[in-house]
Amino acid sequence: MFHLGWFLKAGFGVQGWGDPWSGDIASEWMKPDFYVEMARALERGRFDYLMIEDSSMINDSYEGSMRATLRRAAGAPKCDPVPLVPLIAQGSQHIGVVVTVTTTFYPPFMAARLGVTLDHLTNGRVGLNLVTASGHRAAQNYGLEKHLQHDLRYEMADEWMEVVNRLWSSWEPDAVVADPLEGFFADAGKVQPIEFEGRFFRCRGPLNTIPGPQGRPVICQAGGSPAGRALAAKHADTIVAAANGVASMKEFRDDVVQRIAAAGRDPGDCKVMFLVSPILDESDEQAQDRRDRQRAKESANLLGRLERLSYMSGLDMSKFDLDEPLPADILSRVNGHQSSIQETMRGGGTLRDMLRYTPVESVELCGSPDTVASQMAEIMQEVGGDGFLIASNVNRRNIAEIVDGLSPALMRRGLIRSGYDHANFRDNLLAF
Repeated sequence: MFHLGWFLKAGFGVQGWGDPWSGDIASEWMKPDFYVEMARALERGRFDYLMIEDSSMINDSYEGSMRATLRRAAGAPKCDPVPLVPLIAQGSQHIGVVVTVTTTFYPPFMAARLGVTLDHLTNGRVGLNLVTASGHRAAQNYGLEKHLQHDLRYEMADEWMEVVNRLWSSWEPDAVVADPLEGFFADAGKVQPIEFEGRFFRCRGPLNTIPGPQGRPVICQAGGSPAGRALAAKHADTIVAAANGVASMKEFRDDVVQRIAAAGRDPGDCKVMFLVSPILDESDEQAQDRRDRQRAKESANLLGRLERLSYMSGLDMSKFDLDEPLPADILSRVNGHQSSIQETMRGGGTLRDMLRYTPVESVELCGSPDTVASQMAEIMQEVGGDGFLIASNVNRRNIAEIVDGLSPALMRRGLIRSGYDHANFRDNLLAF
């Protein structure tokens, strides 16, 4: 069996803006109802978790202006997803909810306390997706002149995790006595300061709240660069991966498994989830036609792709000639999502060629629900991986096609869980 998750790639933002099936999302995206409804549907489809992306800037990389971003609602506006988490948990029963936290901007004490609080409020169903952020504009919103260098951010994130782990362990499991007859609530001898002094952080501790139901939230990490893989191998319970093609997926997982073992951890305690965007319809032929129309529409949207590439790279792509190749040293200039830029460059040739190339998250899945279920089974058999993270655009139609079409086909084959055996997120994630 393998696991399923859903990546809400627009975060707590405008979902599927401009899609034919987006409904009333333009006026309802900031309300909790849609997301609670989505979580309930994903539980019906036996998903392990819903992961919510986040960012804290309005991109103006393209042409030095926010116009393109705001015109298309491409990453903004967006609300803070943290308050949404307990609302989703209150409206659902089993699914894990993973919220994005930026290690560069969240002080470790604040993040550790927040994570434990969410763990209590969700009855042990919260996870934290660790990102280092990439844009200079985001860094400037937190008081920095510009963002830190890529690999330095990951060194900082590693130390950040050391601090929050120590804070989560600053209370021993039996520190709370809660004896009303003795008037004795907690044993101070079992609550210790951490006295941490590192290269980037200082923190006295202890945490001023008790451990949550999971001990610590589930940790998710999505870095595809060597620095990102190293951080994930050391700390993550689940890893988000986008490796192009089955061979690359297998290489990624094998590499991460070796890194996890080298870090002294059991590789079975970390689930690698590969990003995919299934295209479904009643028959294979209808799905393929839908795919072709979708790809043609995406390829024709050069402005949207230029703006997106500007955001991912931190470079103003309007300054480059569409009919010339990008400079040979372009990757050395990128301080943002390096693996995403490399994937875009697979299109080769001129910048226009690259923009017309449609990257596929990990592998293309296209066909009827039964066909796609068979494809997923074959891929997991070859890769030896742990599951898939759906990254499709979010609207009620797409959710229903996955939950009421694909998930039942997977369940009939015994490929995904038929129910939830445990109360908390981590135990369900580690159940197989």
